[in-house]
Amino acid sequence: MRVLTVHQPWAGLLVDGIKDVENRGWKTNYRGPLLIHAGAATDPYYGRSSLPPNCAVQRAILGVVTLFDCVYGYTSAWAEPGQWHWLVGNARAFCHPIPAIGRLGLWTPDREVASALPLYARE
Repeated sequence: MRVLTVHQPWAGLLVDGIKDVENRGWKTNYRGPLLIHAGAATDPYYGRSSLPPNCAVQRAILGVVTLFDCVYGYTSAWAEPGQWHWLVGNARAFCHPIPAIGRLGLWTPDREVASALPLYARE
């Protein structure tokens, strides 16, 4: 199981199934379940209009999505030009976020965090 740390509100929008693309400056060959970790930072360019509750949680794993593909030049309202577009679906937010310290890149949760995952989110 791999984890990706994402700034808020994007992490919350991913696990709530609202955002179907994660924009990155790098591509990945990984495909499959991807835990979404809300980092300590909030994107300063995003206005704070009415957002789902998951968009306020920080420093925790919020849920899991399936990473289906990684392409350049995808057409979606969420796809930013000049970025790699990680196409995700099957979003499932956890009932209780799991506190964790984020990392850069794709990372693997330690045993304590992995043991706190709901059964359906474990490999």
